[in-house]
Amino acid sequence: MTTLASSTDQLTRDALAVLQPGFLGTTAPDWLLRRLGEGLSSVGLFGRNVDSPEQLAALTERLRAERDDVLVAIDEEGGDVTRLEVRHGSSFPGNYALGIVDDPELTRSVARELGRRLAECGVNLNWAPSADVNSNRDNPVIGVRSFGVRPELVARHTAAYVEGLQSAGVAACTKHFPGHGDTAVDSHLAIPRIDVDLDTVHARDLLPFRAAIAAGSKSVMSAHILLPALDPDRPATLSRRILGGLLREELGFQGPIITDGMEMAAIASAYGVERGSVLAIAAGADAICVGGGLADEETVLRLRDALVTAVRAGELSEERLADAAARVRGLADWALRARGTSGPGADAREGTAPGTPIGLVAARRAVHVTGTAAPLTRAPYVAALSPVANIAVGDETPWGLAAELARLLPGTRSGTYGAPADADAGAGTGAGTAAAGPAAEVLAAAGDRTVVAVVRDAHRHPWIAETLDALLAARPGTVVVEMGVNEAEPKGAPHIATYGAARVCGRAAAEIIAGRS
Repeated sequence: MTTLASSTDQLTRDALAVLQPGFLGTTAPDWLLRRLGEGLSSVGLFGRNVDSPEQLAALTERLRAERDDVLVAIDEEGGDVTRLEVRHGSSFPGNYALGIVDDPELTRSVARELGRRLAECGVNLNWAPSADVNSNRDNPVIGVRSFGVRPELVARHTAAYVEGLQSAGVAACTKHFPGHGDTAVDSHLAIPRIDVDLDTVHARDLLPFRAAIAAGSKSVMSAHILLPALDPDRPATLSRRILGGLLREELGFQGPIITDGMEMAAIASAYGVERGSVLAIAAGADAICVGGGLADEETVLRLRDALVTAVRAGELSEERLADAAARVRGLADWALRARGTSGPGADAREGTAPGTPIGLVAARRAVHVTGTAAPLTRAPYVAALSPVANIAVGDETPWGLAAELARLLPGTRSGTYGAPADADAGAGTGAGTAAAGPAAEVLAAAGDRTVVAVVRDAHRHPWIAETLDALLAARPGTVVVEMGVNEAEPKGAPHIATYGAARVCGRAAAEIIAGRS
């Protein structure tokens, strides 16, 4: 006979099991270790938790000393979104670059090598890949995190990425279901609304998720988006129609559904983190991702207690919570079995020089050059025209190519320039004078050096386009390097598109500029 005390204990353990919290620092705090002993099944890592591979391996080893089957999750997409190499930039190009190359075997190899590195550090769940079709060119949060704008292309590369990552023993978490690509609003800041018909959702946005499920993706992450064609009342993360009806029943996915960060404004501002978490589990989610902003013991206890209270009040069934916890534990069991049984890391270097890292191979293949110019022989001036950082990317990770160009052309100098105070970075102002400040500053700093102007998503930021026009009018030999979504008209002598701002993409562009490619 089950006693009230044992039933309550199991309820509390189940509530802890569905949480994927973060923490501060590069060592595991005592409170986190204690909660692992009480039933917490997962821990989420962010850039603030990573100093080096060695430190990360020691951290995850300490977590496993407390609980051998703990799920250690991280948001490591490669490319612009990196936590493993947050201090220096990623050794791997991101999805957009891989989609441009359009070689699924290359994508599979990159994901396998990325997975191998994660596994070496003790990470066994990766909140990746992004399966979003970037159908809105002005999307402020997806962009180069997507494989592209064509559903079929995104689908085949999503499947390849899932297969590669999981062959290294790291579970994939395909995101952001049912598709975050057709938004002009960042869900970190508000709830995006996507007004398309049901046929478009199925033909465009769901195609990559179907491919991911067919490829065996171990988990799927929900999006904090409102899609009236599927549910006019609740964002996907809180929608029974979308999580239970569409993802579970129609698409047949039976693994754990993980929410996007619950402290994001799309959920937190409208529902609150505690209420939102209860609604998410009730709707069919199995794991609550939290910790990007709320990373303390109090948050864990508040969410645990909110779930327990909801069960006792009849707002959340005990069976639904137990089912969610069981799915999380099932993923943990898979990860534990996969540890040490995966094959060697990606060595897909066929046709390349021996020893060339697969990430560099991919970045070099992705670069596209428009126009011609003689390689630089003198150290240039690199001007990074830097828009406000994508919140998912963060402002911790350096981007650009100044460091890589300085390695090839010693004496290279650089500067970073933001939007002028009177410029609207999100819409056209029609005022060329808004860019006069940055252009004049760049030219003054460059002196007689060739200017290399490095930009991200020039098509979304009129002040960047105006600055480039002013620079090219004064210095026709200015080299332009676009490291974001390459939608603007090419300008520069030459114009180099890297399709991502990872360190390795910067190296590939620097090699072209210095004539070392």
